[in-house]
Amino acid sequence: MKTALAGWTAALLLAAATPVCAQIGLPQTPGLPALPSGVTDRLPAVGRADALGRETLDRALQAPSRLTGLVRRSGGALEADPNGWPVAAAEIVAVDLSEAARAEALRAGFTVVREDRLEALDLAAVVLAPPRRLSLARAVERLKALDPAAEVTFNHIHSPAGIETAAPGSAGPAPPGPQGLGARLGLIDTGVEATHPALTGSAIIQRGFAGPPRLGAHGTAVASLMVGRSGAFSGADPGGSLLVADIYGGQSTGGSSTGLASALAWMVEQRVRVVNISLVGPRNPLVERAVARAQSRGVVIVAAAGNDGPAASALYPAAYDGVVGVSAVNSRNQILPESGRGPQVDFAAPGADMAAAGQAGSWTSVRGSSFAAPLVAGLLARRGGGPASVEALARSATDRGARGRDPVYGQGLVGADLRVAPAAVGARGRLSR
Repeated sequence: MKTALAGWTAALLLAAATPVCAQIGLPQTPGLPALPSGVTDRLPAVGRADALGRETLDRALQAPSRLTGLVRRSGGALEADPNGWPVAAAEIVAVDLSEAARAEALRAGFTVVREDRLEALDLAAVVLAPPRRLSLARAVERLKALDPAAEVTFNHIHSPAGIETAAPGSAGPAPPGPQGLGARLGLIDTGVEATHPALTGSAIIQRGFAGPPRLGAHGTAVASLMVGRSGAFSGADPGGSLLVADIYGGQSTGGSSTGLASALAWMVEQRVRVVNISLVGPRNPLVERAVARAQSRGVVIVAAAGNDGPAASALYPAAYDGVVGVSAVNSRNQILPESGRGPQVDFAAPGADMAAAGQAGSWTSVRGSSFAAPLVAGLLARRGGGPASVEALARSATDRGARGRDPVYGQGLVGADLRVAPAAVGARGRLSR
């Protein structure tokens, strides 16, 4: 079972370890600095593990100021939970809060911000703001005391402090695309550039869950690896239809737990068979329950294992039970040094030394488990989705590492033939994740 708890210390290492960036950068977060020019996405050779470890540790010591800065630059839109994870400021999420506890909370000064009723998941949550002069952490504890049976948590932001290195994380509005699409694949990420040559052959619907959908470099690259097709380039399910849920919308509070849960409900409503989530965050009761409800309705959820390194705690949603977690390999089919490992890994797939769609019709080189997961999602969709597709993919996997299932390659390597070298499409930029 995937029961390991996420730790922010691992994310610190990820955010600080040059030259690898986080799983996904917060798109266009106000005040987010750009990386200096000339940043490369290449790591030292595996043989230099000692030097790499020292460098990562040294830089991790500098990370707290960066993470504090991320919250500070949000203009008050973000806070940090007791473990250091970014959360939406002044928002507490309660699932199954009793009417008696709710009434008592209102009398104590809590206010209702909104109510999210996710009919497709048979799930409802109320978002409350704490009383004045009561910290968010203390407010969460007070609500838990009012109703110990309820799930009370923070509205976590799903993404470490990453920065886009090849292009801005969010550009202009994304067109919604055609309606009434029967797609078997779904993507929860940023918006995508549906007019990119790799994606014009696919029917794409986009919907925003943090305001109108906006173009994003990360989502565009991931989408191309799922359904893209253009010349020498091909994704795992080329030409397939795709539903895109943008849970960022260029907002500082984008990537929230409530947004992710709402996006999953939409995927269920649209009867999507396989959903890819190349995002990471801590364990969150609302998201965990939404994932379980979506799975019970036949949706296969694929998620990136993260890029925090072999010693890191498991990240979510990849570590939730039943989610297909994916680690990443390089062009020699060796696991990336930074790729997440553990019982949450079900498959390994190419995640480096390969091309993907960039912004404004360009091509870029990508690195990280963010880009391995969509290949697995596309392969599962081609097999029809559902548990049977996962079993079929496992039978086709190439065993690597320790014999049988292992925490590095999971059930084995898949999609090795799907890697398209950057030179094949004339990629000029690099998108490091």
